[in-house]
Amino acid sequence: MDNVLSIKDLCKDYGKFHVLKGVNLDIPKESIFGLVGRNGAGKTTLMRIITGLAEPTSGTYSIGGISSKDKKVLTVRRRMGSIIESPAIYKNLNAYDNVKLQYINLGMTSFDSIPELLELVDLQGTGRKKAGKFSLGMRQRLGIAVALCGNPDILVLDEPINGLDPQGIIQMREILLRINREKHTTILISSHILEELSKLATHYAFIEKGEILQTLSSHELMGRVRKASRLIVSSTELICPVFDREGVEYKVENEETIDIFSDITATRIVALANEANVEVKSISENNESLEGYFMNLVAKREGIS
Repeated sequence: MDNVLSIKDLCKDYGKFHVLKGVNLDIPKESIFGLVGRNGAGKTTLMRIITGLAEPTSGTYSIGGISSKDKKVLTVRRRMGSIIESPAIYKNLNAYDNVKLQYINLGMTSFDSIPELLELVDLQGTGRKKAGKFSLGMRQRLGIAVALCGNPDILVLDEPINGLDPQGIIQMREILLRINREKHTTILISSHILEELSKLATHYAFIEKGEILQTLSSHELMGRVRKASRLIVSSTELICPVFDREGVEYKVENEETIDIFSDITATRIVALANEANVEVKSISENNESLEGYFMNLVAKREGIS
């Protein structure tokens, strides 16, 4: 698969503070690439650099094969839409006029496609209502509409679902999936709501303290997350010594709940519980979450350092 964006040894320093430390990333064409990291990890700084809002201290990146050191990158970057930190909208204008103004800024002379674009982000019925009176979700969707003006090849979104209610999050997810599938737009998206991101992303990069810990596809991630069986038992205190003896990997959640990570059959679990005089009330699947996987990566990094 071709890469629409490639980042090579990118560093960003603010005085003695190293925000990005030799970042290397390849963003495949038509992917939804999730950038996962805690606050202060460097996600927004990385996005500001590739969208031209900040300059790197060292390293390079290329958009569509054009290097950031080439003057042509300014032209290529016009094929990139973005929302960094907050949507770039005019609150005193309605949705149509906000999009129309961006069309004019891009040198577009026909406005025939604006209604279709507003429909794509579910703002077709807002009429003359000014953006300043929009809900947070509506403003975010309008920001995406503005970012989509000119039909960009890549959309860069910094925490687009931050602060949205559950309904707004679902609506945003459906819109982004539609943009990716129908317009074949590559999407680079950061979010701290990792379980929601897992419903979108085709690829991931995990970043911590300015360093990329790991990059992988969603398929590879699903193969690496730890599989677990959740047990509800009469006493975790009594069953744990038996699991210890048998070398079973587990994690105690509370007095009655325990997660088993070892490859062990339900029949064997019940047999060990009977040996400990413990009742097994239920066994269910409880595989590791995206957040759990990320935190394990962070823990390993901190353990090494």
